[in-house]
Amino acid sequence: MASRSSVFAGPGILQVIEALPAPRFQHLRRMTDHVGLWEHARYTTPRPEHGYCTDDNARALILLSRELDPSAELIGLARVYFRFVADAALPQGGFHNRRGADESWADEIGSDDSQGRAIWSLGSAARLGPEEWMRRAALGLFHQQEGFGSTSPRANAFAILGASEVLAGDPENAVARTALTQWARVLHVSDDPGWPWPEPRLAYDNARIPEALIASGISLGNDHLVEAGLRLLEWLVTIETRDDHYSFAPVGGWESGEPRPGYDQQPVEAAAMADACTRAWLLTGDGKWRDAVLRAARWLLADNDGDVVLYDFETGGCCDGLTVKGPNMNQGAESTLSALGTLQQARRVV
Repeated sequence: MASRSSVFAGPGILQVIEALPAPRFQHLRRMTDHVGLWEHARYTTPRPEHGYCTDDNARALILLSRELDPSAELIGLARVYFRFVADAALPQGGFHNRRGADESWADEIGSDDSQGRAIWSLGSAARLGPEEWMRRAALGLFHQQEGFGSTSPRANAFAILGASEVLAGDPENAVARTALTQWARVLHVSDDPGWPWPEPRLAYDNARIPEALIASGISLGNDHLVEAGLRLLEWLVTIETRDDHYSFAPVGGWESGEPRPGYDQQPVEAAAMADACTRAWLLTGDGKWRDAVLRAARWLLADNDGDVVLYDFETGGCCDGLTVKGPNMNQGAESTLSALGTLQQARRVV
């Protein structure tokens, strides 16, 4: 493991900028029909038999809400993803997650994580959605979710990121402030300096937890939360860095003492790291966070444990994971959205 002082170092920024591809949306369009975004693909071909999920459509809505100058085509896709999330909303609060190719819902209510991501997408669309009607509708649906609660720090982190978006646009929004205060109580940093992580092992989408601490601290004016989030994020960057590149926790998780590298590693970790470090950079202006964002982009472009390119420069699709034998060549929704989001943030910081 590299030292803490060296893990933020990397190639010169001009070298990274020259090699940095723009996000391309052809594969995202291929994976989307009039209902929503298909969850899985066989190589580059959608697999309708596996249906859709609110998780991925929420991710897609967040991604396109963050586009600074979306084309008419991307705005059309954002409408599809927003309608999917709105259709998933339950009258009493909460959301379905699983939806079949026949457009019927396969569950009564989705997992806690899917609830949190849906809330996050509504907060993002309420502030940044590409059309006024969408921003108004998203805010109304967000207000219906104030009863959400979970014991999962990750599910609460997703919801916090949504509430933080609402408050960034309207600091006086009482519903968002009350909900965020409640959800933030579930987040904490361990007192163990060797393992400050709030769980016994790293799982997935890991950087969302320190990002939510930072975001909630900014929204609530709580410097303690901000500082805790920055410390936890710096620890995560260090623990996830090997030989000057990211070596992410595998799909089965990781804890101290287990061997590295682990497989399968997934693009969702790069996206979470890019988002969290972008937020840290915007807050502090410290170049080490910008470098950490760019390292996440480089992970997609062969600066990883397998030395293989995961991102399709022509279509914007992304391999589903990095296995011990090389890339998983399927280009599903989660991995494609993760790659696009990572590159979106990388271009933001340069």
